[in-house]
Amino acid sequence: MNSMRNSLVIEGYASRFFRRDLAGDIVLPGAFSRSIAQRNPRGIRMLFQHDASEPVGIWDQIFEDNKGLFVRGHIIADGPRGRTALALAKRGSVDGLSIGFRTQQAQPNGRGRDLNEIDLWEVSIVTFPMLPEARFRVAEALLPA
Repeated sequence: MNSMRNSLVIEGYASRFFRRDLAGDIVLPGAFSRSIAQRNPRGIRMLFQHDASEPVGIWDQIFEDNKGLFVRGHIIADGPRGRTALALAKRGSVDGLSIGFRTQQAQPNGRGRDLNEIDLWEVSIVTFPMLPEARFRVAEALLPA
């Protein structure tokens, strides 16, 4: 990581297992394992509000644990969206995470779906996450000397 860049390290859960989101979907353990292995963290984009036109950082770690999908990465203030995302995250105005994916395997569960396999392509910093518990915290700020 270039210490001359303004960046902010964030971490949190982009998805939690066995929790129903606002659309009624429930992610099950193992749902992300194939796409994480195929893409690795650098192949899964960090976006702001699901806007693919300007990524705002890089995910350094993405893995499943017993709670859900954990992510850790750094927002980089190289472009306008990155500067905005960094400033809002730093002051706590934005702390949500949301996943962008294609469903590979799912079963109806009444109000939504049980998601068994997900093709994860991005994790966004968002104002209003579909899963209200999908949140990040600021781990550290790296500012130029």
